[in-house]
Amino acid sequence: MDILYEDNHLLVVNKPAGQLVQGDQTGRSTLLDEAKAWLKEKYNKPGKVFLGLVHRLDRDTSGVMVFALTPHAQRHLGLQFEKRMTKKTYVARVEGILEPRTGTVDLPLIVDWENRPRQMVCHETGRAAQTDWKVQRYGENETRVRLMPKTGRSHQLRVHMLSLGHAILGDPLYATGAARDFPRLMLHAESLRLRDIESGKSVTFS
Repeated sequence: MDILYEDNHLLVVNKPAGQLVQGDQTGRSTLLDEAKAWLKEKYNKPGKVFLGLVHRLDRDTSGVMVFALTPHAQRHLGLQFEKRMTKKTYVARVEGILEPRTGTVDLPLIVDWENRPRQMVCHETGRAAQTDWKVQRYGENETRVRLMPKTGRSHQLRVHMLSLGHAILGDPLYATGAARDFPRLMLHAESLRLRDIESGKSVTFS
């Protein structure tokens, strides 16, 4: 466990790429499993420990993720995410030269039922989704870009970048050709800003 921060309310970790947050039918160890085991060992608790989910990262995405350590914290943080009081910043490497250097994607998203778990743009029944972007630097036929999602739809950043014609490198679902041939999805949750549960002050974890 790469622990970034811990107090009486929160546990903030750096999630590795390729690890599920929650379990599925495969029975593989998840980030939730590892975090619970870490808490049990640290505090010598042989029984159950409370660890609440308040947001998620895709299996292929790495970076900052917060867990609640009490039911009160879970409700408090859940409301912050629901009311969009949090701010998430990601960094990605995308295919090609992304221009202009800043912009916003405002495209509604819905699950592509025939190709699940893929998502797609749908103006009729999709849920609103917005992403701001800012180019950091250009490379050889690639761009390093900072992404600031205003909403939290499934695969939002991946589909929004694809809609601009710049798939995230290493994306097993949306990239094609050479852009897909990377050891992992080049998407990292760089920072998360939220309000401290006790003081109400803004805090940022990176």
